[in-house]
Amino acid sequence: MKTKTVFVCQSCGSQSPRWVGKCPNCEEWNSYVEEAFTEPAAKGSVRAALAAQVTAAPVLLKEVDIAADTRYRTHIGEFDRVMGGGIVPGSVTLIGGDPGIGKSTIILQAAAALAAGGLKVLYISGEESVKQAKMRADRVAGQANENFFIVNEIDVQAIIGYIHELAPQVVIIDSIQVVHLAEISSSPGSVAQVRESAAVLTQAAKRAAQALFLIGHVTKEGMLAGPRVLEHMVDSVLYFEGERYSSYRILRANKNRFGSTNEIGVFEMTARGLQEVLNPSEIFLCERPRDSSGSVVVPILEGTRPFLVEIQGLVSRSAFGMVRQKAQGFDANRLGLLAAVLEKRLGLNLGDKDIFLNVVGGVKVEDPAADLGVTLAIASALLDKVVSHETAVLGEVGLSGEVRSVSQIASRVNEAQKLGFTRCLVPKNNLKNKDDFNPSGIKLVAVTTVREALDKL
Repeated sequence: MKTKTVFVCQSCGSQSPRWVGKCPNCEEWNSYVEEAFTEPAAKGSVRAALAAQVTAAPVLLKEVDIAADTRYRTHIGEFDRVMGGGIVPGSVTLIGGDPGIGKSTIILQAAAALAAGGLKVLYISGEESVKQAKMRADRVAGQANENFFIVNEIDVQAIIGYIHELAPQVVIIDSIQVVHLAEISSSPGSVAQVRESAAVLTQAAKRAAQALFLIGHVTKEGMLAGPRVLEHMVDSVLYFEGERYSSYRILRANKNRFGSTNEIGVFEMTARGLQEVLNPSEIFLCERPRDSSGSVVVPILEGTRPFLVEIQGLVSRSAFGMVRQKAQGFDANRLGLLAAVLEKRLGLNLGDKDIFLNVVGGVKVEDPAADLGVTLAIASALLDKVVSHETAVLGEVGLSGEVRSVSQIASRVNEAQKLGFTRCLVPKNNLKNKDDFNPSGIKLVAVTTVREALDKL
């Protein structure tokens, strides 16, 4: 084995023979760290042993038989939805998020559900002892059955041995930062260790058609080699989002080869683990003030799932001569654009005002249908005019102040109607075919510009 010194980017994993200030790949500054990397021998290594195993001969694609239903379902509706309907055998899924956000909790609950369904599950706990993991599993997942195996191990070669011995259908590594290959001289958690360990485990899972879950930690400083290094190696990347001190968590798929990346799952952290939130709209709106300006409700769409969120705006006079525009849960650049539309097209004086925007509940909104809600929230806060508590708004806003049509208008309006809203401002172009969409119990108000929307409010 030959040892050499390389500089590795902690953000994207790219290597350089010398230190550079700015990574040419991901353009991060001061992200290169010196590491001692030992090249594995051609023979005797874990990777070489896996490569030496008998592999299947090439076959015609048309002769490959795919079963009608090959997914493992956990029966945790929010989790299965994000996974694309269930877990595909042989798939590799990376679950990332900040420490303490709930990654180990959700995977323990999913593992217990799979074991209860008759699947053999192997849980590799590298950070906790077996007794510690047992205590947490009893609290969040209930009593385990005879199909749930657990072991405390961080050596990849030993892990491969356990996998071959038990032949489980599902393997969970918690976490990928603590496992290591003896052939690599760098310490666990380094880019080289994480990348090589994940490659070996992925190769083993693909050969045996076993579903593999890798848990990866991410810190704000980006010091640990986390999911960014592994995203190109795995089939699915799931991220947990949410405020550390908030009880609500959102599971989002950033990459999914077997399903949509637009689906999200909403959970609530409780003493008994993560519980599904079946009606997120009601949760996000339960504390909405009735007679407060700057509050607007918008039906947004995440994948195939519509739900309502409250957008709050606050406009105040700048005290230091330099205006601020801050957004929580919404793109700050988009907020500046919409504020410029209000000032230029509607003549609202925002040049000397601080603008603050918040999406209640810790939700991150990327749906362009929220544009009209954001502009009306800002205008409502500036003019101190209250938007009716029974009115919802949606529509994309252009630079000319026009309100553009949005997709799947029917599901959005129906969701607003279910929660008791009696009026909804919608883009006029969405109502061209009224025969296809004619809801009862809610009044649709068609608007073409932001000015018209303000007048009708």
